[in-house]
Amino acid sequence: MSETKESGDTKLTLSSGKTLQLKKTVDAGSGQVRQSLSHGRGKPVVVERKRRRVITRDGEHGGGHDHDGGDGHLTKDEKAVRMRALEEARRQEELERVRKEEEAKRQAEEEARRKAEEEERLRREAEEAERKAREEALQPKPVAEPAPVEERARPEPQVTVAKPKPRVEPGQAQPQAARTAPAAVATPAAPAADEARRVPKAEDRVRSATLIDEEEEDERKKKARAGAGPGAGAAKAHAKPTPKADPRRANSKLTVQRALDDGAEERQRSLAAMRRAREKQKANRRASGAPEKLFREIIVPEHITVAELANRMTERAHDVVRELMKIGVLVGVNDTIDADTAEIVVAEMGHKMKRVAEADVEAGLSGDADNPDDLRPRPPVVTVMGHVDHGKTSLLDALRATDVVAGEAGGITQHIGAYQVTMPGGEKITFLDTPGHSAFTAMRARGAQVTDIVVLVVAADDGIMPQTAEAIQHARAAGVPIIVAINKIDKHEADPDKVRQGLLQHEIVVEKLSGDVLDVEVSAKQRLNLEKLEEAIILQSEVLELRANPNRPGEGVVIESMLDKGRGAVATVLVTRGTLRIGDIFVMGAESGRVRALIDDKGKNLKEAGPAQPVAVLGATGAPMAGDDFLVVESEARAREISEYRQRQAKEKAAAPLARASLEAMMDRLKTKEAQELPVVIKADVHGSAEAIANALTSMNTDEVAVKVLLSGVGGVSESDVMLAEASKAPILAFNVRAPGKARTMAEQNGVEIRYYSVIYDLVDEIKAALSGMLSPEIRETILGIADVKEVFAAGKGKAAGCIVTDGAVRADARARVLRNDTIVHDGKISSVRRFRDEVKEVVAGTECGITIENFNEVKAGDKIEVYSVEERARTL
Repeated sequence: MSETKESGDTKLTLSSGKTLQLKKTVDAGSGQVRQSLSHGRGKPVVVERKRRRVITRDGEHGGGHDHDGGDGHLTKDEKAVRMRALEEARRQEELERVRKEEEAKRQAEEEARRKAEEEERLRREAEEAERKAREEALQPKPVAEPAPVEERARPEPQVTVAKPKPRVEPGQAQPQAARTAPAAVATPAAPAADEARRVPKAEDRVRSATLIDEEEEDERKKKARAGAGPGAGAAKAHAKPTPKADPRRANSKLTVQRALDDGAEERQRSLAAMRRAREKQKANRRASGAPEKLFREIIVPEHITVAELANRMTERAHDVVRELMKIGVLVGVNDTIDADTAEIVVAEMGHKMKRVAEADVEAGLSGDADNPDDLRPRPPVVTVMGHVDHGKTSLLDALRATDVVAGEAGGITQHIGAYQVTMPGGEKITFLDTPGHSAFTAMRARGAQVTDIVVLVVAADDGIMPQTAEAIQHARAAGVPIIVAINKIDKHEADPDKVRQGLLQHEIVVEKLSGDVLDVEVSAKQRLNLEKLEEAIILQSEVLELRANPNRPGEGVVIESMLDKGRGAVATVLVTRGTLRIGDIFVMGAESGRVRALIDDKGKNLKEAGPAQPVAVLGATGAPMAGDDFLVVESEARAREISEYRQRQAKEKAAAPLARASLEAMMDRLKTKEAQELPVVIKADVHGSAEAIANALTSMNTDEVAVKVLLSGVGGVSESDVMLAEASKAPILAFNVRAPGKARTMAEQNGVEIRYYSVIYDLVDEIKAALSGMLSPEIRETILGIADVKEVFAAGKGKAAGCIVTDGAVRADARARVLRNDTIVHDGKISSVRRFRDEVKEVVAGTECGITIENFNEVKAGDKIEVYSVEERARTL
């Protein structure tokens, strides 16, 4: 059986035993097919064959062949571009797959986390519900107060109380009315009060209504406990919360109190109610296991900040601020309040207050006295003092084998230098080099106060000078021994015996004159007898038995202070006892801070400094005053408290003289002419130099001229200094400091003069010259001659006096006084002097002349004319 089906040129043959196949009707060579038409017609049709390109990785031939073996037409560049496109497509598919996997993973984790949180929340709600149910079950049932007999006999309508009963939390005590209900049952009263009991009072009605509310609350709790079963906690957790009653609806109810008070204000809580509320809070804390509040005794000075007061009471700062607002004091956390206000707050918060004086903050600051067993030998502190240019610093340089003189402008010391020298035998000596100029009196006094031995340097060729005598007085005031170093013995004009004789005038007797004062002849320039001077210092220190306790907090004295641009405030401190270490909290005068670094005189960083050792301390909040004490304290709060107290004291001390001076100045202006002032702004490298300059300038003040120091500080010239100088029309005196670019530009724009100095002589001399220029000139009067008026005659529009010169001479360019009966009637200038008709310049004694005086025509015969000259001379201080 076979079947054949024709469709166009394609013939399908189906026969038994043969496979079904498609006969090819397309000519492979020409690419044509035969299209059959109707009625047995046909025509050839050209067939276009589309080649399928297969791209392989060989890139050479595989990508350019057809599926049937034909050659391709792609270049190498096109093949490369297609390869890159395929690689990019595969990479994007891989990235998209990874992104989808990560997103699915993240969603799964988020879903797991939400599920865990929901389970945890449900668990906590169930536990909380079970806990509340157990606590309510353990609470005692309140006993309701029975109504009075009269009320039971004659029922009256109950009035609902508007004030809702406060909800009793778990663990809290029941209200006082519920606890004492059995004791409140009414007892039979006298017959006379029957009528009063028949009409209940408003208070009784309110109490009855309150008890009814309590019974309703107890009934509600019983139902809640009855419904609390094993699954009640979870059911409550998922149940919707019951909406609270609207307080406006409760307040809108008519109550007995409102009816009786007729719109009056609500009653205030009584003391008993407040006491019950406080006891209730205590019971709640005990039931919940919270720690009970501790009440302390608070030590409060005269002034204290709100934050510090809260810290001492262990209360929150905003709670203290809230209490202050209740009494009408609006302050912040960092504001300061007085002791009276603090006492009210402390009492309100339940604490006790102990008031102390403001000065008590410094009590116990220096510590206890040292135990003699703890004392150890320490190096001596030697201060080198004497007149300027007598070789103090040169002698110290010879001992230190250094050259410090080259670093001082003009070869003079202008601030205290502190050094420690180690002798060949291992002994250590601390030297303080003080200035010799008269302006540095205060610095020499400080050096004598902190020293153990004073080395008085006297030049053998100069003898005793003013600053030498002043140094002797400072040493005696400090009660320290003196060693005389007679310097410059290498000069030909040196006379050491003359120095010894001059010291006798000041009651200093050296050993060569059978005294007890050591003296050594030295030469700093030639380094002669330096060993003898060192031996004398060591011998004197052994006699003094200098000892200190190093095992205690450090204490010392500020020798000098300055402001460094890179390091901040730097203070040179001489440690007197104890040991100063890095990290110690300290108080330096009115400044405080923490030790950041310790640097010795050689520039080496130290970890600690012992007794009698000078060090530079970094870390202070500001530059202290030279001579201030240095103390290590236990905490930053103590240091800040002491610092603030000392700053307040300094401000009050500075403001008091200004107030007195202003009143005195006002009275002086009413009486006398005001003195001229020269305002100045002083900036120096160290505090000692600024202090010395200010003292030197103010010492030149007189009744007519005075120097007014507007500002005396350390550090470079700042923009604020320029603004102050501009407002006061004052020059800026910069001593060993400079003005930075901004301050210098501002000074040039505003016309402020900045004068730079490196030697104090030049500064003092220029200010002295400026003050001298402000002095009014000195007027000197010289009598030239006297003429007697014999006759008066007309001369033009005025009158001329015919005179004869009796003494001296009459000059035409001089002034004249007209005397009548020895009384001055006119003082003016001579307009002309004539001899006969000729005008002359001078007429001598015994000669007649005519004199005309400007603006005066009242001269009479018998008057005398006194001719004189006036000369003005500049004054100096």
